[in-house]
Amino acid sequence: MIERAQVVIIGAGVIGASIAFHLAERGLRDVIILEREETEISGSTARSAAGVRHQFSSRTNVLLSRYSIERLRHFEEEVGGHAELRQVGYLFLINDEQTWAQYMRNVAMQRELGVRVEVLTPAEAARFIPQMRTDDLIGATFGPDDGYCDPYGIALGYLRAAQRHGVRLYRGRPVTGFHIQGGRVTAVETPAGTVGCEFVINCAGPWAGEVAALAGLDLPVRPYRRNVYMTTPFPAISAPIPLTIDVGSGFYMRREGQSILMGRSNPNEPSSTNTNVDWDWLEAVIEAGIHRFPILETAGLAEQQCWAGLYEITPDHNPILGRHPDLAGYIDASGFSGHGIMHAPATGLLIAEEVIDGRAHTINIDELRIDRFRSGHLASEFNVI
Repeated sequence: MIERAQVVIIGAGVIGASIAFHLAERGLRDVIILEREETEISGSTARSAAGVRHQFSSRTNVLLSRYSIERLRHFEEEVGGHAELRQVGYLFLINDEQTWAQYMRNVAMQRELGVRVEVLTPAEAARFIPQMRTDDLIGATFGPDDGYCDPYGIALGYLRAAQRHGVRLYRGRPVTGFHIQGGRVTAVETPAGTVGCEFVINCAGPWAGEVAALAGLDLPVRPYRRNVYMTTPFPAISAPIPLTIDVGSGFYMRREGQSILMGRSNPNEPSSTNTNVDWDWLEAVIEAGIHRFPILETAGLAEQQCWAGLYEITPDHNPILGRHPDLAGYIDASGFSGHGIMHAPATGLLIAEEVIDGRAHTINIDELRIDRFRSGHLASEFNVI
């Protein structure tokens, strides 16, 4: 055994970094982070589209957002580093009666939890973006406190603060196995040797399912590619605009500097760890974008600035958090289905409570525990981008 720590965190992305920070802030500083890559914050965190929003259909997700976004507002003073939170809003455009009814139920719940959200007519929504097509829209919802952030700055801020507290980071250390005795994790294996521990926290993102399998656990987290396309500088849509989602097509866009960042999920693409840009899918993205925003037809494509990353998706599009009922000392913190950046502050707090206090208590995460898949009591997230 070459090393030992009270807690081993698998993955040095934003979730692992936040958990390490929150553990250290609570005084638990005997922590090792194992990162499979040679550089930290080089996976999904660095390839995120960076949205943060309160507008969810699940009460738990709204609570996670409410706590997290408030912490991002004060990130520099509380943690250090740069969150670069830009609260330009999220604008959801809806053209289907059934979807509209669901969003109105969501709005009522969000307002009940203290979230600011506006219900707009198509004409009111059109004020944000020139030439927006509105003839088929029923309405829109707008969250003025939503927006986007700097995922790398957040992860780096958490990580460096944790390291200042004594947390150790080892790069190029993939986990290759677990030692289990008496139904409890006692150590993890890496190519460099064994690391003993009392707790291991699986924050491996798109690879969390593979990591869990090494411990004999079935974790329903699968990786899916998401493409982000960038225009050349495009002053025809001036800043700021909300992060805007055409719900019917799934097309979204926001400003990124002088350019427009845009994307759309491909529902027919199988699970993979492919992070090459899908240029064939670009046509479908542009078609949906121009349909709603004809002004985009005059935009150029900045091919060298486009990228692809991985979502870590669960069957109900909610994360899997907390202690595993079948393996003592093993804790899940993965499967965020595109919401990891925005929920990282709350996740760090709650998983630290799970370790130190025995159970998360600031926010009730029972509906996010893995045993929901056995009971069938799934609270699927409806607002998925």
